[in-house]
Amino acid sequence: MANCISCSAALPAPSNVCEYCGRRNDVDLRGLHQYTVVKPNAERTCPRCEVGLQTINLRNDGRFYIERCDQCMGLFFDAGELEALLEQSVSNVFEINQQRLSAINKELYQRDCANADEGQAFYVKCPVCGDFMQRKNFGARSGVVADRCQKHGVWLDGGELRRLMEWKKAGGQLLHERMAQNKKDAKKRQQPDSMSYGAGRDAAGDAHQNKRIWDAQEDDLLSSIFKLVGKLF
Repeated sequence: MANCISCSAALPAPSNVCEYCGRRNDVDLRGLHQYTVVKPNAERTCPRCEVGLQTINLRNDGRFYIERCDQCMGLFFDAGELEALLEQSVSNVFEINQQRLSAINKELYQRDCANADEGQAFYVKCPVCGDFMQRKNFGARSGVVADRCQKHGVWLDGGELRRLMEWKKAGGQLLHERMAQNKKDAKKRQQPDSMSYGAGRDAAGDAHQNKRIWDAQEDDLLSSIFKLVGKLF
Protein backbone atom coordinates (compact mmCIF):
# COMPACT_ATOMS: atom_id res chain seq x y z
CA MET A 1 0.00 0.00 0.00
CA ALA A 2 1.27 3.48 -0.90
CA ASN A 3 1.81 6.20 1.68
CA CYS A 4 1.17 9.93 1.49
CA ILE A 5 4.33 11.86 0.59
CA SER A 6 3.27 14.67 2.93
CA CYS A 7 2.12 13.01 6.18
CA SER A 8 3.02 9.34 5.47
CA ALA A 9 -0.52 8.14 6.14
CA ALA A 10 -1.65 5.07 4.22
CA LEU A 11 -3.51 5.83 1.00
CA PRO A 12 -6.69 3.78 0.50
CA ALA A 13 -6.27 1.96 -2.84
CA PRO A 14 -6.54 3.21 -5.48
CA SER A 15 -7.07 6.78 -4.21
CA ASN A 16 -4.58 9.58 -4.96
CA VAL A 17 -5.80 11.91 -2.20
CA CYS A 18 -4.78 11.51 1.44
CA GLU A 19 -7.80 11.32 3.75
CA TYR A 20 -5.85 12.97 6.58
CA CYS A 21 -4.01 15.97 5.08
CA GLY A 22 -5.70 16.24 1.69
CA ARG A 23 -2.41 16.05 -0.27
CA ARG A 24 -2.72 14.63 -3.79
CA ASN A 25 -0.15 11.91 -4.42
CA ASP A 26 1.29 10.70 -7.70
CA VAL A 27 0.79 7.06 -6.74
CA ASP A 28 1.22 5.69 -10.25
CA LEU A 29 4.71 6.98 -10.90
CA ARG A 30 6.25 7.69 -7.50
CA GLY A 31 8.46 4.77 -6.50
CA LEU A 32 7.99 3.14 -9.90
CA HIS A 33 9.69 5.46 -12.36
CA GLN A 34 11.80 8.58 -12.36
CA TYR A 35 10.47 11.07 -14.85
CA THR A 36 10.91 14.61 -16.08
CA VAL A 37 8.23 17.00 -17.30
CA VAL A 38 8.88 17.82 -20.95
CA LYS A 39 5.81 19.97 -21.67
CA PRO A 40 3.74 21.34 -18.76
CA ASN A 41 0.75 21.87 -21.06
CA ALA A 42 0.43 19.56 -24.06
CA GLU A 43 -2.20 19.90 -26.78
CA ARG A 44 -3.99 16.80 -25.52
CA THR A 45 -6.74 17.22 -22.92
CA CYS A 46 -7.54 15.12 -19.87
CA PRO A 47 -10.84 13.27 -20.48
CA ARG A 48 -11.70 13.54 -16.77
CA CYS A 49 -10.62 17.05 -15.79
CA GLU A 50 -10.69 18.75 -19.22
CA VAL A 51 -7.31 20.42 -18.63
CA GLY A 52 -4.15 20.20 -20.72
CA LEU A 53 -2.06 17.09 -20.13
CA GLN A 54 1.63 17.18 -19.25
CA THR A 55 4.10 15.39 -21.50
CA ILE A 56 6.57 13.49 -19.34
CA ASN A 57 9.66 11.43 -20.14
CA LEU A 58 10.01 8.18 -18.17
CA ARG A 59 13.60 7.47 -19.19
CA ASN A 60 16.79 9.27 -18.21
CA ASP A 61 18.86 7.47 -20.86
CA GLY A 62 16.45 7.89 -23.77
CA ARG A 63 12.92 8.89 -24.73
CA PHE A 64 9.70 7.32 -23.48
CA TYR A 65 7.06 10.01 -23.63
CA ILE A 66 3.55 9.67 -22.23
CA GLU A 67 0.91 12.20 -21.15
CA ARG A 68 -0.23 12.73 -17.58
CA CYS A 69 -2.90 14.85 -15.90
CA ASP A 70 -1.45 16.82 -13.00
CA GLN A 71 -4.85 16.93 -11.28
CA CYS A 72 -6.26 13.38 -11.39
CA MET A 73 -2.91 11.65 -12.21
CA GLY A 74 -4.48 9.81 -15.14
CA LEU A 75 -2.09 8.65 -17.87
CA PHE A 76 -2.45 8.48 -21.64
CA PHE A 77 -0.38 6.01 -23.67
CA ASP A 78 -0.05 6.00 -27.44
CA ALA A 79 -0.74 2.66 -29.13
CA GLY A 80 1.67 -0.02 -27.86
CA GLU A 81 3.29 2.16 -25.19
CA LEU A 82 1.46 0.64 -22.21
CA GLU A 83 2.41 -2.91 -23.22
CA ALA A 84 6.02 -1.78 -23.77
CA LEU A 85 6.17 -0.11 -20.35
CA LEU A 86 4.85 -3.22 -18.59
CA GLU A 87 7.35 -5.37 -20.48
CA GLN A 88 10.24 -3.14 -19.38
CA SER A 89 9.05 -2.69 -15.79
CA VAL A 90 8.04 -6.23 -14.76
CA SER A 91 10.05 -9.30 -15.76
CA ASN A 92 11.15 -12.71 -14.45
CA VAL A 93 7.64 -13.81 -13.47
CA PHE A 94 7.34 -17.60 -13.62
CA GLU A 95 4.26 -18.52 -11.57
CA ILE A 96 0.63 -17.50 -11.16
CA ASN A 97 -0.47 -16.23 -7.74
CA GLN A 98 -4.22 -16.88 -7.83
CA GLN A 99 -4.76 -15.46 -4.34
CA ARG A 100 -3.17 -12.12 -5.22
CA LEU A 101 -5.05 -11.91 -8.52
CA SER A 102 -8.33 -12.48 -6.66
CA ALA A 103 -7.47 -9.69 -4.21
CA ILE A 104 -6.71 -7.24 -7.04
CA ASN A 105 -10.04 -8.02 -8.71
CA LYS A 106 -11.98 -7.63 -5.46
CA GLU A 107 -10.42 -4.24 -4.67
CA LEU A 108 -11.15 -2.83 -8.12
CA TYR A 109 -14.67 -4.27 -8.19
CA GLN A 110 -15.46 -2.46 -4.94
CA ARG A 111 -14.04 0.78 -6.35
CA ASP A 112 -16.06 0.50 -9.56
CA CYS A 113 -19.26 -0.09 -7.57
CA ALA A 114 -18.52 3.02 -5.49
CA ASN A 115 -17.92 5.10 -8.63
CA ALA A 116 -21.21 3.88 -10.12
CA ASP A 117 -23.07 4.92 -6.97
CA GLU A 118 -21.50 8.38 -7.21
CA GLY A 119 -22.77 8.75 -10.77
CA GLN A 120 -19.35 9.20 -12.40
CA ALA A 121 -19.21 9.17 -16.20
CA PHE A 122 -18.60 5.71 -17.55
CA TYR A 123 -17.38 6.59 -21.03
CA VAL A 124 -14.77 9.27 -21.68
CA LYS A 125 -13.42 10.92 -24.82
CA CYS A 126 -10.06 10.30 -26.45
CA PRO A 127 -7.55 13.08 -25.56
CA VAL A 128 -6.47 13.17 -29.24
CA CYS A 129 -9.56 12.89 -31.48
CA GLY A 130 -12.37 13.59 -29.00
CA ASP A 131 -14.33 10.43 -29.90
CA PHE A 132 -15.76 8.32 -27.11
CA MET A 133 -13.37 5.54 -26.17
CA GLN A 134 -14.36 1.93 -25.67
CA ARG A 135 -14.16 0.25 -22.28
CA LYS A 136 -11.92 -2.81 -22.65
CA ASN A 137 -10.67 -5.40 -20.19
CA PHE A 138 -6.89 -5.41 -20.00
CA GLY A 139 -5.94 -9.08 -19.83
CA ALA A 140 -7.44 -11.97 -17.89
CA ARG A 141 -8.39 -11.13 -14.30
CA SER A 142 -6.51 -7.83 -14.19
CA GLY A 143 -9.56 -6.07 -12.78
CA VAL A 144 -8.67 -3.01 -14.88
CA VAL A 145 -11.15 -1.86 -17.50
CA ALA A 146 -9.21 0.71 -19.52
CA ASP A 147 -10.54 3.37 -21.88
CA ARG A 148 -9.18 2.62 -25.35
CA CYS A 149 -9.23 4.50 -28.65
CA GLN A 150 -8.41 2.12 -31.47
CA LYS A 151 -6.58 4.83 -33.40
CA HIS A 152 -4.69 6.73 -30.73
CA GLY A 153 -4.10 4.83 -27.51
CA VAL A 154 -5.16 4.00 -23.96
CA TRP A 155 -6.26 6.08 -20.98
CA LEU A 156 -5.64 4.80 -17.43
CA ASP A 157 -7.18 6.49 -14.41
CA GLY A 158 -4.96 7.27 -11.43
CA GLY A 159 -3.83 4.09 -9.69
CA GLU A 160 -4.54 1.72 -12.59
CA LEU A 161 -0.95 1.57 -13.85
CA ARG A 162 0.21 0.39 -10.43
CA ARG A 163 -2.58 -2.21 -10.44
CA LEU A 164 -1.49 -3.54 -13.83
CA MET A 165 2.07 -3.88 -12.57
CA GLU A 166 0.83 -5.77 -9.52
CA TRP A 167 -1.28 -7.94 -11.85
CA LYS A 168 1.72 -8.82 -13.98
CA LYS A 169 3.91 -9.49 -10.93
CA ALA A 170 1.21 -11.88 -9.67
CA GLY A 171 1.41 -13.83 -12.94
CA GLY A 172 -1.59 -12.20 -14.60
CA GLN A 173 -0.05 -12.10 -18.05
CA LEU A 174 1.02 -15.74 -17.73
CA LEU A 175 -2.58 -16.62 -16.88
CA HIS A 176 -3.85 -14.58 -19.83
CA GLU A 177 -1.50 -16.35 -22.25
CA ARG A 178 -2.41 -19.77 -20.85
CA MET A 179 -6.15 -19.08 -21.20
CA ALA A 180 -5.65 -17.82 -24.76
CA GLN A 181 -3.72 -20.96 -25.66
CA ASN A 182 -6.34 -23.23 -24.08
CA LYS A 183 -9.09 -21.45 -26.01
CA LYS A 184 -7.14 -21.85 -29.23
CA ASP A 185 -6.51 -25.56 -28.59
CA ALA A 186 -10.19 -26.15 -27.81
CA LYS A 187 -11.20 -24.44 -31.04
CA LYS A 188 -8.84 -26.65 -33.02
CA ARG A 189 -10.27 -29.79 -31.41
CA GLN A 190 -13.79 -28.76 -32.43
CA GLN A 191 -12.85 -28.48 -36.11
CA PRO A 192 -13.19 -31.61 -38.30
CA ASP A 193 -9.97 -32.77 -39.93
CA SER A 194 -11.40 -32.03 -43.36
CA MET A 195 -12.06 -28.43 -42.33
CA SER A 196 -8.65 -27.76 -40.79
CA TYR A 197 -6.51 -25.30 -42.67
CA GLY A 198 -3.60 -22.96 -42.25
CA ALA A 199 -1.19 -25.62 -41.00
CA GLY A 200 1.67 -23.61 -42.42
CA ARG A 201 0.95 -20.41 -40.52
CA ASP A 202 3.96 -18.60 -39.30
CA ALA A 203 4.87 -19.68 -35.75
CA ALA A 204 5.77 -16.14 -34.78
CA GLY A 205 2.30 -15.02 -35.82
CA ASP A 206 0.70 -17.62 -33.54
CA ALA A 207 2.86 -16.52 -30.62
CA HIS A 208 1.83 -12.92 -31.20
CA GLN A 209 -1.85 -13.87 -31.16
CA ASN A 210 -1.42 -15.74 -27.87
CA LYS A 211 0.10 -12.68 -26.22
CA ARG A 212 -2.62 -10.25 -27.23
CA ILE A 213 -3.79 -8.42 -24.15
CA TRP A 214 -6.92 -6.82 -25.46
CA ASP A 215 -10.20 -8.58 -26.16
CA ALA A 216 -10.37 -9.73 -29.77
CA GLN A 217 -13.95 -8.66 -30.47
CA GLU A 218 -14.89 -5.05 -31.09
CA ASP A 219 -18.44 -3.75 -30.87
CA ASP A 220 -18.55 -1.82 -34.16
CA LEU A 221 -22.17 -0.73 -33.70
CA LEU A 222 -21.51 0.65 -30.22
CA SER A 223 -18.38 2.40 -31.46
CA SER A 224 -20.35 4.06 -34.27
CA ILE A 225 -22.98 5.30 -31.82
CA PHE A 226 -20.28 6.85 -29.57
CA LYS A 227 -18.71 8.64 -32.54
CA LEU A 228 -22.10 10.01 -33.60
CA VAL A 229 -22.88 11.24 -30.07
CA GLY A 230 -19.41 12.79 -29.83
CA LYS A 231 -20.06 14.90 -32.92
CA LEU A 232 -23.31 16.24 -31.46
CA PHE A 233 -21.65 17.67 -28.32
